[in-house]
Amino acid sequence: MRKIQVDWHTKPAYEHQRDSILKRYVAYLRNIGLSAETIKLYTGRLGVFLDFAHSDNPSTEIADQFRSSLIESDLSKSHVNNSCFAIKNFYKMNGIEWSFIRLKPNEGIPYYFDEEDVLKIFSVCSNIKHLAMLQTLFYGCLRSSELCKLDDIDLNLETKTLRLRETKSNRDGIAYISDECADTLRTYLKIRPPITIDDRTPLFYTDHANRWHRNDIHRMFVNYKKKANIRKPGGVHVFSRHSPATIMIANGCDIRIVKEVLRHKDIKTTLRYAHVADHTKRERYDEYLRL
Repeated sequence: MRKIQVDWHTKPAYEHQRDSILKRYVAYLRNIGLSAETIKLYTGRLGVFLDFAHSDNPSTEIADQFRSSLIESDLSKSHVNNSCFAIKNFYKMNGIEWSFIRLKPNEGIPYYFDEEDVLKIFSVCSNIKHLAMLQTLFYGCLRSSELCKLDDIDLNLETKTLRLRETKSNRDGIAYISDECADTLRTYLKIRPPITIDDRTPLFYTDHANRWHRNDIHRMFVNYKKKANIRKPGGVHVFSRHSPATIMIANGCDIRIVKEVLRHKDIKTTLRYAHVADHTKRERYDEYLRL
């Protein structure tokens, strides 16, 4: 079985064809309506596959070998699945059918930060911009990519809502924020001069006047997590998605409301968060199982 060993410093002999393929692939993905984030992800994964195959017309047998090599490399199930979806779209673009067995994610309880953890993270954040970003992420239950796309016009401080565009499911949506988050945003906006990037006014931008990238947001979060001396596993996605969902359910929120707040298509996705802390289980048990 061939392993993935790509020399990033050596240009492949088929470089011209490869670039042409990737440009056509991007156009194809746009035409079928995929989001910009998904297009970027799939295009990168297809590039790795083409480098593996060293061909601009790889056979489906090579795709099978590539998938096996990904699995043997101990990459995450989501990484393997996303790579395969990228390859499947490549073949579909060329009128070829290729199927694969989708790896099922583990059904274990997701990590989450409890109320005390979240408050600790907020308390060690002395930078008003970073605090506004972290609170917007948490109270808005946002993905980091959704935070990056926010413009000033997307924020309504009167209704305490955020308009989200081109989310993961490629749909627009509405997110809510708390009074505390709205107050922090008001303070932030008083001292933050607005700037224009690509004819839009981003709500948050870097010190170098660029839009934030989700990788930078992850690094920023991890830095404050360390400052708060929190050793639990989990990054920004756990902080802004798993944690608020779990806290809402533990506080008695209907699972159907949590589904809408997190903007899930299927309630089965939301049910992952239908776990609560042990002390909450004990309280509910004592409250409801009585003779």
